[in-house]
Amino acid sequence: MTTEHHLIIDGHNDMLWKHHKLAGLDFGRLDPAHVQPQLHTDLVRLRRGGVGAQFWSVWVPSTADPADMVALTLSQIEAVHRLCESYSHLTTLARSADDIERCFAEGRIASLMGLEGGHQILESIDVLRFLYRSGVRYMTLTHNKNTGWADSATDGPGVGGLNAFGEQVVATMNELGMLVDLSHCADTTVEHVTRLTTAPLFFSHSGARALCDHPRNVTDATLKAVSMSGGIVMVVFLPEFLSKDYGAWSSARKSAESGWIGPQAAALEAAWLADNPKPPCGIREISDHIDHIRNVAGIDHVGIGSDFDGMTPPDDMASVDRYPALLAELDRRGWSSSDLAALTHGNMVRVLRATEACAGNARNVEA
Repeated sequence: MTTEHHLIIDGHNDMLWKHHKLAGLDFGRLDPAHVQPQLHTDLVRLRRGGVGAQFWSVWVPSTADPADMVALTLSQIEAVHRLCESYSHLTTLARSADDIERCFAEGRIASLMGLEGGHQILESIDVLRFLYRSGVRYMTLTHNKNTGWADSATDGPGVGGLNAFGEQVVATMNELGMLVDLSHCADTTVEHVTRLTTAPLFFSHSGARALCDHPRNVTDATLKAVSMSGGIVMVVFLPEFLSKDYGAWSSARKSAESGWIGPQAAALEAAWLADNPKPPCGIREISDHIDHIRNVAGIDHVGIGSDFDGMTPPDDMASVDRYPALLAELDRRGWSSSDLAALTHGNMVRVLRATEACAGNARNVEA
């Protein structure tokens, strides 16, 4: 079993924002065509890991000044276009399921884009349409904070799911054939979208709440709705979403860090870690979430959405070249070659194609 037979579509990677922070998206300063230890991701390691298609996250903090948000968003979209032009022998822009399959056949990585937060459209349907025209193929309706029109999983109640404008956003995304990403959304928002959308339900980077009770994860009831819709949950690698023990340890460490100051900071940290060893969390736990989603929703409704370069990854899944180890664990658990093909790319291609089939089917939604 090799990754060449199971090319991976990764639903979420934050390299663009991290590259922006480190090098201002200047590929001359930080070249993604060479191994870059400062990042979890580069084109070399994507190929080593068997990644055939990557959804690049286009993200701007929801706290950013709206005057800066447009430039920060567009600069990342432009960076993906430059990436594909500068390294066309390695990657090319993909806008559709057919494009992904063409890239697979050519041996090039398909570069797609997902907007990680509805705040970035600045409450404008025209901006949403322009971003789709620019190549963005999914939008996460919220990030960690509510928008004015949709509630986030990690914020207090706002509009109670979606308001009328939020319904218009979802209807427009269906009309465009754009994936409606429900990762980061409150349960009320997920339920509202489930009632409204004509496209398969889609989570770009989430886990199973039955295994780790975090609001960013997906309930079993929602997993059944995902299955009924023909949708997909792409499993995240962020340890706090994989293990409740790791989440509790991480919260305790963050609380303790406030006391690690002055010349004794390193010694204080070492002493705390000696008394509070990091709980195990890695490929085994990722595989547990993949297995659970398969068991509840079915083999056709699970994928991979790592969140590399947007988190501190597990020690044994530290960068994008480690996918073969994950597939080896699933192989050890008895996953067949056809099951692995569904997980790694087949399911996502089907969901994207089904979403594209919604395009042009406008519905009347009160603005």
